[in-house]
Amino acid sequence: MADDGKSQSQTTWPLVKFSFLVTIGNTEIMFQEVTGLNAETQAIEYRSGSSKVFSTVKMPGLKKYGNVTLKKGIFKDDKVLKKMYDLVVMNTFERQAITISVLDEKGGTAMSWALTNAFPCKMTVTDMKSDGNEAAVETMELAHEGLSLVS
Repeated sequence: MADDGKSQSQTTWPLVKFSFLVTIGNTEIMFQEVTGLNAETQAIEYRSGSSKVFSTVKMPGLKKYGNVTLKKGIFKDDKVLKKMYDLVVMNTFERQAITISVLDEKGGTAMSWALTNAFPCKMTVTDMKSDGNEAAVETMELAHEGLSLVS
């Protein structure tokens, strides 16, 4: 029976965005924020020379993926992201599959996205202010070659 909207559905709730998990290789790392999960397909405009229509036809072209930004709090002696970035600087980093999962209310995986051949391309350490009261946050930007929904 279809949900007619007269009462609150017990089975259909949108997922929350504050409960998520990031797995880099085989390591789960806690992050405060993940942004940039996007894909874009460039449009190609084409018109055949014998076309009777005086406009172009649009068709899908190359796919383009945005960089994914990960933010996490800085803790004493926590050097996980710095070590990853140092491997890229030394050109010894192996590209990895990275999984970003949204969790349900029981802590299980509700949906997951996989980044293909990801590697760190930018690292930013927190800015420091003597009159600030925010937590120190480090940011890592990842380039990748594909974004797919994991079933």
